[in-house]
Amino acid sequence: MTTSIVRPPLFDRLAPARRVLIAGAGGGFDVFAGLPLYFALRAQGKDAYLANLTFSYLGGTACDWLAPGLARVDARTDGEPQYFPEKYLCAWLETRGVSTSVFCFEKRGVAPLRDAYALLVARLDLDAIVLIDGGTDILMRGDEAGLGTPAEDMVSLAAVAGLSSVPIRIVSCLGFGIDAFHGICHAHFLEDVAALDAEGAYLGAFSLLGSMPEGAAFRDAVLWVHDRMPDRQSIVNGSIVSALEGRFGDYHRTERTRSSTLFINPLMCLYWSFELAAVARRSLYLPLLEGTETIFDVGVRIEAFRNAVESRPRAIIPV
Repeated sequence: MTTSIVRPPLFDRLAPARRVLIAGAGGGFDVFAGLPLYFALRAQGKDAYLANLTFSYLGGTACDWLAPGLARVDARTDGEPQYFPEKYLCAWLETRGVSTSVFCFEKRGVAPLRDAYALLVARLDLDAIVLIDGGTDILMRGDEAGLGTPAEDMVSLAAVAGLSSVPIRIVSCLGFGIDAFHGICHAHFLEDVAALDAEGAYLGAFSLLGSMPEGAAFRDAVLWVHDRMPDRQSIVNGSIVSALEGRFGDYHRTERTRSSTLFINPLMCLYWSFELAAVARRSLYLPLLEGTETIFDVGVRIEAFRNAVESRPRAIIPV
């Protein structure tokens, strides 16, 4: 692939794709971190779709079940008023003149989640999947000082890594530094990026700006949905919005973070992108998750691996 400084390699990699799924990897609000890419791809004339590994209790909603563990949600899906970011995202999109659905994957093990992804690939005739992580812990290979909250990210990564029929599969991260809240050592993240770059699997990084239409839309979406879920606001996406607004340091926009010290900064607005197959291949424990049926099974196997592996010592970025 020939790259140029005037065009992020991520978009060169996606250039042949016509039908792209933007899927939140880690659950919760991760799909929101993919909204700028969603709007950018639509502006290029591509068919873009949204999906999310959901934390919403779909059994308490009137969602449209497509298969076990896979449902479709839109602005008119009733239920779960206290926590239903996917439904509220669809409602916000309608305020922008976009009537669409969010496909929701229930939290399950690798085997059923891969089956649900495969069904969606066939249903939408996808030729690309961009797996989105709000934060950067999806890149952790397993021997870092901290893994953050790995179970949901890893089950999504393993599920999509097994879909070799999809020609373009990418991991993108937005929110560098936020995972310090969950114990991530960002020197190790940068070491992992360097290793992926060495094998030609790093698709570069670029800044999302609040002055960009995609950045402004992302901010509006997050704040609009936060207003409808005041007690369940997203720490990750709220921090990215704060950085987009030019906030810096220990700035809090939700009471959920008051007990901690934050470091809001412009690096939180960087998109980092990678070839998904390479990220999966570098993981030291992803093969151990094959065949899991529940998210509980995934957590147990990750814990067993961590108890057996020697972790790299925590390092400080010397800047």
